[in-house]
Amino acid sequence: MSATTRRLPGRLTAPAPGWTIRADVVIVGSGIAGLTAALRLRESVDQVLVVTKDVLNAGSTQWAQGGIAAALGPEDTPAQHERDTLVAGAGACDLDAVRALVGEGPDAVHELIALGTRFDHDDDGALSLTREGGHHRDRIAHAGGDATGAEIQRALIAAVQAAPDIEVIEHALAVDLLLGDGPDGRDRVAGLTLHVMGEGQRDGVGAVHARAVVLAAGGLGQVFSQTTNPAVSTGDGMALALRAGATLRDLEFVQFHPTVMYLGPDSRGQQPLISEAVRGEGAYLVDGPPEEGGVRFMTGVHELADLAPRDVVAKAIMKRMLETGRPHMWLDARHLGAEFWERRFPTILATARSHGIDPVTELIPVAPASHYASGGIRTDLHGRTDLPGLYATGEVACSGVHGANRLASNSLLEGLVFSRRIAAVIPDEIGPWVAPAPDRRTAGLVDGEVRRDLQETMTSRVGVLRNAPGLSEADVLVEKLAGRTTDVVDQASWETTNLLTVSAALADAAALREETRGSHWREDFPARDDDRWAGHFDVTMTDGVTTVAFTPSPASDVAPEEGSA
Repeated sequence: MSATTRRLPGRLTAPAPGWTIRADVVIVGSGIAGLTAALRLRESVDQVLVVTKDVLNAGSTQWAQGGIAAALGPEDTPAQHERDTLVAGAGACDLDAVRALVGEGPDAVHELIALGTRFDHDDDGALSLTREGGHHRDRIAHAGGDATGAEIQRALIAAVQAAPDIEVIEHALAVDLLLGDGPDGRDRVAGLTLHVMGEGQRDGVGAVHARAVVLAAGGLGQVFSQTTNPAVSTGDGMALALRAGATLRDLEFVQFHPTVMYLGPDSRGQQPLISEAVRGEGAYLVDGPPEEGGVRFMTGVHELADLAPRDVVAKAIMKRMLETGRPHMWLDARHLGAEFWERRFPTILATARSHGIDPVTELIPVAPASHYASGGIRTDLHGRTDLPGLYATGEVACSGVHGANRLASNSLLEGLVFSRRIAAVIPDEIGPWVAPAPDRRTAGLVDGEVRRDLQETMTSRVGVLRNAPGLSEADVLVEKLAGRTTDVVDQASWETTNLLTVSAALADAAALREETRGSHWREDFPARDDDRWAGHFDVTMTDGVTTVAFTPSPASDVAPEEGSA
């Protein structure tokens, strides 16, 4: 166990709530996880409130290009999907969670279809399925070619807007959880505080008193300088849960998507994703234009070559970049042809062309960028955290299904399956109304101006390639940035404080895990080490001081025999 001397804000400095409302369950986030939970819970809970940081379609679900994975094909089985998930997870998956995911996945996808999601179909009318990295079967259902997330989000929003018993508050930043004294004497969630912009009388900071809170607030991609995540992904859900007493698990396992369009050394923020499905349809990586001697370099690296799991491909790209001194590699998809590009990947094609690259005739420059947090708020198989009344689902959560490296297109499925599971247990578990107790945690804020320095620190020292000197420097720099406090209370300082909080936890776990496993790559410890590090790093916080503890767990590599899942 390792405790830091660094002190972070125990809660965010904010004005006292100027308004108060009540809801049986409040859901933070409006992606596939949050809206699925809302639609399910409305059937059994009187008052369901969805709060979202921007507008309903502004989260990561909207940007999901590839699709949603499930054993939907005639030759596929949950057992095969399970095996591929475990292999990608590099021994760090929770087997029971994976079995829940793959076993319930097909029904969950069919429910999405019944809700009105228009997936693509082949000429015979069957669901069109494709393949992505790490999958040994075509099991990725997609919509609009490469606009799957947008279509799922459209269908879910339409269903929520048609449900008069679901209230929605947009432009609402979740500030902190409210805690009260539960019947058993333990802290229990009593709601949360929000900052709302442009909602009439619900303007500024207010309080939502609730019997349960479901966090579906997305990831932490904005911790890094380059990410595929939207601007709203600032780790808010993970940070407020940690401050309230919940546990964060596996934060060191940040997946860097291998094929993100390279826009130059000075590009920052959300970057254009070139979906893995492009490689699934036959594109391949090269270290230069073939006509100039460039060659494919994934052949021989892995049995699946360019469709190897994401950590394998990202590492191979980084290694070749280091060997050649080039800032990026290239994706060659010219042979797919104009008609195929326009039909199968219209969104990616338009985005690439908007940046001056025509994939029909040119190589696409690509490099790894932060994409997905496999870790998050530790939950059980029904989304329960270790804080009574608090549940988590989707990317903000660590359900155990992704292990050290998420299998492609399992993310949408996780949000779908585990939100259904949360909705199945909340009606029987929902606690009594608990009055919020006085909050004695030490309030504070980090200056919003440090965000750029924090992102540069995390990218250069806690990014794709990690080592002890770099991680030690990151610890010193993060502590220095934590000391740059401010009295200016605004969204920039709230978000930056959240980013710094999750950055500190992530860097601490990465420094302690002295091995290479999945998406965690230590150049000073290049081998996986199950003897020492089969298990999980858990981060907790008490009034701003974090503690990191290692929880041993048997490696989850061996999938069962065909048909047992």
